[in-house]
Amino acid sequence: MYLTKSKPIRHIGFVSTRFKGNDGVSLETLKWRQVLERIGYECFYFSGLSDWDADLSMVVEEAFFAHPAIQAIQDRCFGNTVRSEDLSGEIQAIRFKLKTALYDFAEHFKIDLLITENALTIPMNIPLGLALTEFIAETGIPVIAHHHDFAWERQRFLVNCVADYLSMSFPPRLHSINHVVINSEARQQLSYRCGLSSIIIPNVYDFDAEPPQMDDYARGMRKDLGVGEGEALLLQPTRIVARKGIEHAIELASRLKDTRGNLPPRPAKLLISHQERDEGSDYYQRTMDYAALMGVEVIIRPDIIGAARGLTETGLKKYSLNDCYLNADFVTYPSSYEGFGNAFLEALWFKKPILVNRYSIFQQDIEPLDFDVVIMENYVTNDTVNTVRSLLAYPDTAAMLAERNFELARKFFSFNLLEQRLRQVLMNFGQL
Repeated sequence: MYLTKSKPIRHIGFVSTRFKGNDGVSLETLKWRQVLERIGYECFYFSGLSDWDADLSMVVEEAFFAHPAIQAIQDRCFGNTVRSEDLSGEIQAIRFKLKTALYDFAEHFKIDLLITENALTIPMNIPLGLALTEFIAETGIPVIAHHHDFAWERQRFLVNCVADYLSMSFPPRLHSINHVVINSEARQQLSYRCGLSSIIIPNVYDFDAEPPQMDDYARGMRKDLGVGEGEALLLQPTRIVARKGIEHAIELASRLKDTRGNLPPRPAKLLISHQERDEGSDYYQRTMDYAALMGVEVIIRPDIIGAARGLTETGLKKYSLNDCYLNADFVTYPSSYEGFGNAFLEALWFKKPILVNRYSIFQQDIEPLDFDVVIMENYVTNDTVNTVRSLLAYPDTAAMLAERNFELARKFFSFNLLEQRLRQVLMNFGQL
């Protein structure tokens, strides 16, 4: 039923907890899909939440990490060191349902190879990881395990009562799996902790395509967001979670108003593009309280900002993430940790100046390439503020630096690189 080395790969099945919205895993999966389809493969999708092609997808609600049953399991698995018999039974019951669904998915779409997108990496859905591991072990189907965030990179997973499950499935040690990581630190840790080899495929962007230009539709966005003439619009193109360091962007916006220095003050507002709060509401509330304390208006408008342009139910214009970038004067990316940095590449593609905190992966895999960006080291300094203020005051200089960054990114993080690396992995299965 499944692939042997003599059987060519034609149908590829992607598996994740969700394929919806603008989260990093969904965005990166879409890029892989585009490249794989470009070189002749057909792609299909298994997830718990999806707004992708219904005819090519199978949706099983329990595969979504935020499904109530999965959330109830997660709450009891972490922060405790003893697992009840009832909890084990609930996990196994959902595991069995999901494994059965995976068999149906593979049979219905005649899947030759699976690509798991973080589903065998971070334990956001333990039953799904167990189901995948058993399915792979029972079928021998070739798998590319695409790892974005490992459990050991998140403090909230360190205390748990599921060490046996984590060892079994996050990630599994099976001969038919080829492991792909997105940075050099992950490759080192995967080898050290699990004895598994891997290939690095960094996040990429289609730098051979020119970014969209400002048009009449996008031009109305600043007014609809309440951004006045003379105000700078800072864009924080991330979800609202603590490791994104949004408080630093708020401090920057506040200090741009400072009248001290050689450059004139620049009032600024901060737009956060993604309203998702995958790690709860505490950090969101802290962010909003801090913004009020610093006198900064933070704009979060999920009512008129979505995945694509359109109209709301009340007839208002709805803007996309592209429109956010087109209207931004400056991009803030002060994360304390990132697996790689999708938003960093997006900002370079849109040719926007950007502030970056020197998170560890940036230091190892990106900074040596010599991009011209504003750097901060865990906190905003006077030099940081003055550099940003200078780029806002002299947009021609900012544009020149952004053009150079675009060309560098085209060299190191393009779809061509992704195609080369994917072909390399597929060769391990006797393909190409």
